[in-house]
Amino acid sequence: MKNQYKFLKKPFLIGEIGINHNGSLKLAKKLIDLAVKYKFDAVKFQKRDLEVCIPDKQKKIIKETPWGIMTYLDYKKKIEFSVKNFKEIDKYCKKKKILWFASCWDLKSQKIMRQFKFKYNKVASAMITNIKLLEMIAKEKKPTLISTGMCNYKDIKKAVNIFNKNKCKFILMHCVSTYPCPDEDLNLNMIIKLQNDFKCKVGYSGHENSVSPSIMAYLLGAEFIERHITLDRAMWGTDQAASLSEQGIENLTNIIYKIPKILGKPKKNYSRIEKLMSQKMRYW
Repeated sequence: MKNQYKFLKKPFLIGEIGINHNGSLKLAKKLIDLAVKYKFDAVKFQKRDLEVCIPDKQKKIIKETPWGIMTYLDYKKKIEFSVKNFKEIDKYCKKKKILWFASCWDLKSQKIMRQFKFKYNKVASAMITNIKLLEMIAKEKKPTLISTGMCNYKDIKKAVNIFNKNKCKFILMHCVSTYPCPDEDLNLNMIIKLQNDFKCKVGYSGHENSVSPSIMAYLLGAEFIERHITLDRAMWGTDQAASLSEQGIENLTNIIYKIPKILGKPKKNYSRIEKLMSQKMRYW
């Protein structure tokens, strides 16, 4: 049986800021700085047309927020960045020399965000069954990360068919959309199945509150790793508890950067130091 050696390069690391900025440009910039500090390759945001993306029955639900008691729609308006905000984000990311892109949740937002000429598109798990949105994204023919949470295997096949039909490159991101996700539900072997079944690049979008599953995903073949990042996991927001704060980010990147060096090459290296040590140990 032929041995299969692992030659891993550093994965493409994405800091998912999402809505963890809570509508604050100042906070968003601090999160970008955090991603830059730990050598992430990109940061990602989200963009929605709230009138379209929030179901009518949910819009008027009363919610207690840091800004007072208000309807769910008004709360979402507080934390939704405008195009003007994203223009500021665009300038800041260029200044900091880090890529950024956004997952759009509706057709209007996808059209609006084209002006930023992203290198990548992103399909959020919640949008993987939105056929019209998938078709619009695939027609842009940009490499697209497709998160595979909130769906069954048939849904993944349908999404893949749309991108194949439009000859648009894609990366399937294994994902389990619970926040935070317990270890027993992570099902990381799906990374191998996605790669084998669809013959494509694969990645991992994690929502657990620890680092080790992302490391395992990388060793299983994930070439893209996406993790929510935050300044404080106790902050207000639905995604904060499923995010990595600075200590977790530092642990993640320190380990990932070391792995290719530790694995090395399948070639025996009899070093000078080992030779000197052998002279001390061998009596013949």
